[in-house]
Amino acid sequence: MSKRITFSKVLKLDPIWVCKKIDQFLCEDMPEGDLTTESTVSENRNVVAQVIAAEEFVFCGEQVLPYCFSENCSVELNIRDGEKVSTKTLIADISGPAKDILLHERVMLNLLSHICGISSETRKCIDLGLPEGFLLLDTRKTTPGLRLFEKYAVAVGGGTNHRLDLSSAILIKDNHIHSAGGIKKVIATIKSGSGNSIPIELEVDTFDQLRGGLDCDVDGFLLDNMDPAEVREAVKIIRSHRGGEDIFVEASGGIDYKSLQQYAVTGIDAVSMSSLTIGAKAVDIKMDFV
Repeated sequence: MSKRITFSKVLKLDPIWVCKKIDQFLCEDMPEGDLTTESTVSENRNVVAQVIAAEEFVFCGEQVLPYCFSENCSVELNIRDGEKVSTKTLIADISGPAKDILLHERVMLNLLSHICGISSETRKCIDLGLPEGFLLLDTRKTTPGLRLFEKYAVAVGGGTNHRLDLSSAILIKDNHIHSAGGIKKVIATIKSGSGNSIPIELEVDTFDQLRGGLDCDVDGFLLDNMDPAEVREAVKIIRSHRGGEDIFVEASGGIDYKSLQQYAVTGIDAVSMSSLTIGAKAVDIKMDFV
């Protein structure tokens, strides 16, 4: 059955946007140039460098790595997004001026190590064998300036992206309810302003809040910081309500790899996990001249 709230995946990055971000990172790394490289490497020295996996992980960067170097460099990518690589796997060959490659090396390695860590953490969770149709969602708990890269990495790992930003969807949290004077008031205000065109998801942490949301006909619920038994009971209440089968239900709050399976079998549609992005460990990638 289709749900009243759906989510998508960031599977395409705009190359122009990627290049602009790389330029920002380079400015941060060498605001006045690279003193070491400029003092030791000649302008006409050309080299071939290899980007190599130093451990096993799920590769993410097919739409990033080619733009991490200047136009003077040639990038030959050997691995596709989503592929598992083992230690010593040759990810890419970079050929061009030694100066250019050295100037861009650390930015490339930092970014790739980070997003490959996220894609690997996501795939590890997906490989648990979750129920058919179940969604593993990320959250807005991302690194400032890197959100699109991180959500792209989650999608590459097999996960699904929750709302990209505050302009993408309506998710009512406890502070909204408190500020507006109650669930009924906040939902009525939203519906009068949006003309019922935007799906409404309500975050709840009690059964009373849940029933209040059902009375207001919201499109989805985020069950916050409930244990698996409470989630199962919440799902029972929602599904037994008129039209409850098409209401989207997710659980969130403190859920990680160790507890994911316990939640996935409660009857919910999804789990949203901040640990996919803020908890993922960067993988080990190196670059060597040959």
